[in-house]
Amino acid sequence: MTKPLVALLSGAGVSTDSGIPDYRGPNGLWQRDPEAQKLVTYEFYMNDPEIRRRAWLMRHEVGTLRVRPNAAHLAVAKLERAGVPVRVITQNVDGLHQLAGLPARKVLELHGTARRFVCTGCHARGPMEDALARVEAGEPDPPCLECGGILKPATVMFGERLDPVVMGEAVAVTKACQVFVAVGTSLQVQPAADLAGVAADHGARLVVVNAEPTPYDDRADEVIREPIGTALPELLRRLGTPGNDWAANGG
Repeated sequence: MTKPLVALLSGAGVSTDSGIPDYRGPNGLWQRDPEAQKLVTYEFYMNDPEIRRRAWLMRHEVGTLRVRPNAAHLAVAKLERAGVPVRVITQNVDGLHQLAGLPARKVLELHGTARRFVCTGCHARGPMEDALARVEAGEPDPPCLECGGILKPATVMFGERLDPVVMGEAVAVTKACQVFVAVGTSLQVQPAADLAGVAADHGARLVVVNAEPTPYDDRADEVIREPIGTALPELLRRLGTPGNDWAANGG
């Protein structure tokens, strides 16, 4: 029996067990400190050197590059190693799916990656570690070494467009999959949230794993409110069970 193509749309809730706070939940970063949103808003970032200095300081102090994958990330990689066709469409920028062992070609990063920087002028790129080392050495707002332009993480900030190529690939995967798991995402940020509806429209079994209700719960075949660190590994274990026709019969 052909194994179903499993697409996972992963949001901030997948990485909270790794120590990365979510943004839109009841205790999310935007709720606790609305001003922090300016640090990742393109217009503010580009026009206010103080915003950039605060943003670089936050990146240095938060230590995102030091976090490690948790049980949810590892479960996805384990499913892929078991021979199940898996594609991850992630709203996260932490690179933890790849660190957990999922091949990079099977991860679509809708919002880019915080593990690299990009120059807004000449578009030079490099590892974020290099930029953060300059911050630690005393450069509060390190300019591009190639052209002197403003550096930013290679993420999609508020006010920037998603990469149309990456989004196109995400839509193609969503239309082709037999199982679509939306995990740790509020399904409120467009156009990523629309993928859940696209999956359902094309006949995929839709599963929502999230602590809070989402706008797509009423379209889901299954809604799971249990903690992601235990719920997702169990869900994916079912999918990886030999002979499991879970996509067709509902598990």
